[in-house]
Amino acid sequence: MEKIKHYARENIAYWSKRASGYSDVNQQELASDQKTVWSQVLFHQIMKHYEGRQPQSLKVLDIGTGPGFFAIILAKMGFSVTGVDYTENMLKEAKHNAGVLADRIDFRKMDAMALDFPENSFDVIVSRNVTWNLPDPREAYRQWTRVLKPGGLLLNFDANWYRYLYDDAAMDSHLQDRENVARTAVEDDTAGTDVAAMEAIARKAPLSAKDRPKWDEKVLGNFGMTVLSDTDIWKTVWTRAERINNASTPMFLVRAVKSVVS
Repeated sequence: MEKIKHYARENIAYWSKRASGYSDVNQQELASDQKTVWSQVLFHQIMKHYEGRQPQSLKVLDIGTGPGFFAIILAKMGFSVTGVDYTENMLKEAKHNAGVLADRIDFRKMDAMALDFPENSFDVIVSRNVTWNLPDPREAYRQWTRVLKPGGLLLNFDANWYRYLYDDAAMDSHLQDRENVARTAVEDDTAGTDVAAMEAIARKAPLSAKDRPKWDEKVLGNFGMTVLSDTDIWKTVWTRAERINNASTPMFLVRAVKSVVS
């Protein structure tokens, strides 16, 4: 437990410092076609599950909202949105980025592994690039399942970001990605990032060495969730630059539905 707490403190310190730079990335997405791409994906996934419902009738929880990208585009589409993050600096950036929508989003400082919501509170949970970084992802999934309503939908977008630290073949592919970025002259995703610090954190992250999304499917299944992952979602949501930067770590979608208790 103390090991997890120490890792969590390191995480908070790192992401607090990086909040401004990470916010710049979200602002670029909000000002580009990526806003439309992600809006269409989220809207389709949610409304396909809740056919016949109106967005404003659905309560959505954005876990690890960071600078607010998901929360903002969901609120703009009319959903009732709550966004949580463990770092105060990220929440400040999120509120700033939300602009006139800030009053329509319930931003709260909260631990993704210890959600302070009653059971069965939300129709939908969304998250992007969060679970890989959590000190106790199994407990996080238990909490997320708990606060979902029966029949509720979980959409978790993530990747095996640092598998290369534990797998030689993955390391070779990772190095090839870096060469391809230099060769094609696309924007380097690692520019402005303290790679050494990130790798130090990733070495302590339990999911860095796991085979995902198989791990996620098993854990969520044990919590009574019906899971259907999409390992090709990157083909829809990633830009050309993202595909070149991260060819060896394609984004996947873990789509899970909470069982309805009779």
